[in-house]
Amino acid sequence: MDIGLLKLSSPVTFTDYIRPICLASNSSQFLSSTMCWATVCGVTPLNTRIVGGEDAPPGSWPWQVSLQRFGDHFCGGSLINKEWVMSAAHCFFSTSTSGWRVSLGRQSLQGTNPNEVSRTVARIILHPNYDSDANDNDVALLRLSSPVTFTDFIRPVCLAASGSVFINGTDSWVTGWGSVNEGVALPFPGTLQEVEVPVLGNRQCNCLNGVGVVTDNMICAGVLVGGKDSCQGDSGGPMVSKQGPVWVQSGVVSFGFGCARPGWPGVYSRVSRYQSWINSLINSDRPGFVQFTSSGVDTDNIFLEKKKKLFTNNVSIQEHAHT
Repeated sequence: MDIGLLKLSSPVTFTDYIRPICLASNSSQFLSSTMCWATVCGVTPLNTRIVGGEDAPPGSWPWQVSLQRFGDHFCGGSLINKEWVMSAAHCFFSTSTSGWRVSLGRQSLQGTNPNEVSRTVARIILHPNYDSDANDNDVALLRLSSPVTFTDFIRPVCLAASGSVFINGTDSWVTGWGSVNEGVALPFPGTLQEVEVPVLGNRQCNCLNGVGVVTDNMICAGVLVGGKDSCQGDSGGPMVSKQGPVWVQSGVVSFGFGCARPGWPGVYSRVSRYQSWINSLINSDRPGFVQFTSSGVDTDNIFLEKKKKLFTNNVSIQEHAHT
């Protein structure tokens, strides 16, 4: 019998996110066709543009979706359970579902896609505090017209739970069918692109983008020398990091100043800030939220201390100059 028990070093306190499961008793019966649920988020059975990226092998990112408007790719998104997709609020002019279609299991924008299925959109929900001027709370949920069946090419991603920590340098991947450079469209056949980028701490990102531009509802990623980034058409798509055997979505492609410019990292909506909002809308088959914790030292805190020291030194110099 393949079963084991582990005793924890100390008891845990139950919360809305930590609770025990009930176990089937000796006399329990499970008839044929009994409905069962298993946590399957963030698993990529086949995973053994984006600027500076490369073609993603088929099935590498099975939660990636293409949001089509009247037949053309418009934005990206991620499948979070069998009938809900997460994307960016700025992708939508309104909450009208007319003309929208979601493509899942797709590898390229042109040519054949044998693993693709598509659904129309039954509902579009923008975050109630979305601020189009500040790009704050740039997140949206789409309910599909009918549930999808999971395959090796169509699976939900795990979502970063509230309180998740992604420190400076956390390895991340961004995927999408957007431009491969500013004003340069993804060439035929439009193969899904993937690019590896590190998280950049909010303090440093705020200094680079302008103080106050990056809020606590955002997370940044990119290389300071430029050359790797999301771009137009990638909006709404996922940024993910791997923890153990599963992939966890940390961000939703939101905005940036140009694409892959040196010193201008991309800015993403911080998924972990929206667990309560998402759970308030999805009452059954809730998405899998995973507490992500980066290991190592958060150099963004060191950056803050250096900034404070530099500011103090500058003030001392100015005060001395005026005496």
